Amino acid sequence: MAVHEDGRASGKRFHEDDDDMPIFNAENLQSNMKSIYYSRTFLSIIGGVVAGIWGFTGLMGFIFYFLIMAIASLGFAAKAKFSIQKYFDSWNRIVVDGFLGGLMSFVLFWTYPFIRVESLCFYICL
Repeated sequence: MAVHEDGRASGKRFHEDDDDMPIFNAENLQSNMKSIYYSRTFLSIIGGVVAGIWGFTGLMGFIFYFLIMAIASLGFAAKAKFSIQKYFDSWNRIVVDGFLGGLMSFVLFWTYPFIRVESLCFYICL
């Protein structure tokens, strides 16, 4: 997560008065969202390769993907020290956004190693 020069966390809310609306730095909020997006994409690719090598098929592969994304959401919350409001404008940003975005990457990298491992086993058994 990005940090300002004076040690404040990126996207952190601050109040000048109690009546004012919370103010977010749009650049820091966007940077935090990019970090989550790239992390989820990377985890989708790695998870797809692992699921393919381990030979998960059908529903088991999709359960594995959703398990990885749930663990990633928990990890993002832990990285933010469970004070999501300091870095994001809502919990949806960390839990829901990008959850299904990496699904296509996961499926691509899930099926390719699975096909390669299965065909390798086929040729070895002949």
